[in-house]
Parts: sequence; structure tokens; C-alpha cells
Amino acid sequence: MQRWLGTSFAAALLLTACVTINVYFPAAEAKEAAKEFVDKVIGDDAPANEAKPVPPNPGGQGGSASLRSPRSFDWLAVVGIGTAYAQESADISIKTPAIQAIQNRMATRFQTQLAAGFDAGALGLTRDGMVEVRDASKLALKDRVAITQAVADDNRDRKAVYREVAVANGHPEWESQIRGIFAQQWIASAHGGWWYQDAGGSWKQK
Repeated sequence: MQRWLGTSFAAALLLTACVTINVYFPAAEAKEAAKEFVDKVIGDDAPANEAKPVPPNPGGQGGSASLRSPRSFDWLAVVGIGTAYAQESADISIKTPAIQAIQNRMATRFQTQLAAGFDAGALGLTRDGMVEVRDASKLALKDRVAITQAVADDNRDRKAVYREVAVANGHPEWESQIRGIFAQQWIASAHGGWWYQDAGGSWKQK
């Protein structure tokens, strides 16, 4: 009886460990994916000294290995589930046709309509990952309607890509976290002179 209970307890620990790995949100990988997406939309002229996200340290506190105790790791090794599996589970893909289509639309819209608005100070990046007409007076009167429509179209695509990234990676519940990371990356990759909102909602110039 005791031997059966011990085996059942070990199996429960193994199942719990696998579930924990599967629901882990890979923040570092999400940051890398967001940077790749954003830089292809607005260009790669972000500050050269910007720190690149560092993947979790498998051997340190807070890394993916910290989800498992040494004893539970032994059980994972027995059935062939190791660190490589945990890393594969943490990948964030942005290579689906839907995401690529959104990226292409946004890149074209940025180059043809939005870039001039950001450079002029008329447009700004909001703290929640959107674009806002910050000062319409800086736009030529003939361009205001078109730019306002372009901003609305871009915000629709932004909402769509945050949802698509979460769904494409099998975790629709990650949408708000994906959006938060993208919001930070839009600002981090913003060109000098652009306007953005800080955490409190105040406008600042980069």
C-alpha cells in the first residue's frame, strides 16, 4: 500500500511539473519577438546601446529550471523530459501568415503615412501599445483626415496582432501580457524626437 501511494505521489509531482512548464509565460522570448516585429515595422534606428533581453538563466533563481526541484528534475529525466523541452515550450512564434500579413500592412502604412506624423510630433505612442494623434496642429490641414484614418487602421492592426501572437502560441490568455510587452517595445524602439506616454500617462519626448 505504501509503495503504491509513493508511486502515485511521484506521478502526481511529474504531472504537476509538466503543467507548470506549459503555462509558464516566457517574458524574455516575448520581448525578443516583439523587438523583431516592431523593428521591421518602424525600422531599426533605435538607440544602439539599448540592452538586449536576456533569456532566463536555467541554473539561477527565476529561470525556467527554478520551476522544478532537483528531485522532480530526476523524475523528468527518467521519462525524457528535460531542459530542452522547457525551452521549446517557451518559444514565441510570430511567423504565422496572419501575423506576417499584419506586419506587412503596418510597415507599409508607417512608411507612407505615419512616419512623418511621428517625426513632426503630431503622433505619439501610448502606454498601452496604441498610436494617438497627440497634436493635430502639427499636421497639414489637407493631411489630417488621412492621418487620423491611418491611426485608426494601425490601432486596429495592433490589437489584432497582440491577439494573434497569443493565439498562435496556444495561449489566448496571454494577450494582455503580450500587449504589455509590445507597448514597452514600441517605446524602446522609438526614434529620437518621437513622443510617448510614460507609465502615468504623461507625454514625453524621446
